[in-house]
Amino acid sequence: MSTFGPAYDEKIDGERINKQQARIRKFMLNAGWKTLGEIEEALNYPQASISAQLRHLRKRRFGSFIVDKRRMGTAWEYHVSPPKEETAEQLSIFK
Repeated sequence: MSTFGPAYDEKIDGERINKQQARIRKFMLNAGWKTLGEIEEALNYPQASISAQLRHLRKRRFGSFIVDKRRMGTAWEYHVSPPKEETAEQLSIFK
């Protein structure tokens, strides 16, 4: 089963999705708290894609990042932190 859904094709989608995830990860590790709209404005990706990539960042396969969210009025804000130190040592993404 694909992490990205039944329509995902590695040959067609792999490079684009990996680049998107890397840009979102890099942006969010330095951005503080941001809404999906603010991330969309900064990176020009659809909010649904951003939301999916934030969920993926929590998964071990994608780095076990800490993705927090909080409600601010009617919107949700997201914050991404590196994984806990003991987890980061085990992940090849940091080697």
